[in-house]
Amino acid sequence: MKTGRVKLTKESQVEMTEMVLPNDANRLGNLLGGRLMQWIDIAAAIASWRHTNRICVTASVDELHFLHPIKVGEVVILKASVNRAFNTSVEVGVRVLKENPFTGERTHTNTAYLTFVSVDNDGKPVPASRVKPVTKEEKRRYREAAERRARRLHHRKKF
Repeated sequence: MKTGRVKLTKESQVEMTEMVLPNDANRLGNLLGGRLMQWIDIAAAIASWRHTNRICVTASVDELHFLHPIKVGEVVILKASVNRAFNTSVEVGVRVLKENPFTGERTHTNTAYLTFVSVDNDGKPVPASRVKPVTKEEKRRYREAAERRARRLHHRKKF
């Protein structure tokens, strides 16, 4: 059962910025994958909370591919957006960019899709507000979220 509340995609979008410090890196000076996953989860959690106005818990993370290393001293920009709401869950997409602080050049390094479940104070799932995509890009992500969800459900049945 869906709630009657509908939110525009832009209402819950998040842009988070982090600087890669030596403590965030491995011996090669590259950002640790686990640290990036933590930042991705935080950005996605904030977007899901903004969308649902409730506590949301991480239910799943789709594949995560590391396209380019992110070096100490570079800036990481995480852009999170709720792509679609289902019953009690929402899919959040996070796009990760690295920025060279000297040139301003930005490079896409990762994309991740996370599923969050909206819960009440007792930890029980509750219906999430629907998403109203407006732009062409938002509508594309909305459609593709349904395809990814079907794959997730199919994969889950196998286990």
